[in-house]
Amino acid sequence: MKYTALLLFLFSAIVSSSFAISDTVQITNSKTSITYKAVVVTPSSYEQVEKNFPTLYLLHGGVGKFSDWTKQISDKALIQKLADQYGFIIVMPEGEAFSYYIDSPVVENSQFDSYISKDVVNYMDNNYRTIAKKEGRAITGLSMGGFGALYLSAKHPELFLAAGSMSGALNPDLKGWGLPQQAMIDVGKGFAGILGSKEEFPERYEEVSIINNIDVYKEHGIHLMIDCGVNDFLIQPNRELHRRLVFEGISHDYTERDGGHSWKYWENALPYHMVFFASLLEK
Repeated sequence: MKYTALLLFLFSAIVSSSFAISDTVQITNSKTSITYKAVVVTPSSYEQVEKNFPTLYLLHGGVGKFSDWTKQISDKALIQKLADQYGFIIVMPEGEAFSYYIDSPVVENSQFDSYISKDVVNYMDNNYRTIAKKEGRAITGLSMGGFGALYLSAKHPELFLAAGSMSGALNPDLKGWGLPQQAMIDVGKGFAGILGSKEEFPERYEEVSIINNIDVYKEHGIHLMIDCGVNDFLIQPNRELHRRLVFEGISHDYTERDGGHSWKYWENALPYHMVFFASLLEK
């Protein structure tokens, strides 16, 4: 009996030590003094090898939260598996329900550009063994997070070598969005809430639009991976971004797959992003 118990204990220890470790940390926004949570997943090799690791910043979508990538997908161990497979630290920070990862000129407490690019990145580099330079960082996300990843990589090209977008909500002006009329009105109000009225402040919408600001990717050599489901209401803005990138001769990876704006699609898409980033980031 004692022998069986010992075997079970050893087996449990071996299994628990062979998988990535997930932590929930608290990081304070230096502009607002608000503290938010983030999930940090380290690969199993983090505890076994004394070296620095590449980091992927993985952003959630609108009306979401920092824990979505660990709770909304069907395979609850997917993030841990990917961290182990590629030897990445994966960080899932808070972006609130409708921040679009910008520093809002309207809402004083919605300052998520500086939060992610300064506070979260600095926290990770100071508290984990990261490769603390752009060659060791990538960023991607879904929907609002896809916008955020492309926006933050362009705004801070010194931070990220590569950026991705899954079903990205790329243009706050809503051109090409395929939502029902009432939903378009509601989303428009959401953008007005963080940017001001589109009629009164059109330059703000132009400034943050991914589609209208692509030169920085070429100038700084940021590697891009963009994908969207063919049944997604955001497929037209994604196709327009692809067309403009091709026209400007900006290298990027673009894919359309079956599916819509759903966790089933994003759960399938994320491993492809990991392959892309793993081929680029310094190990």
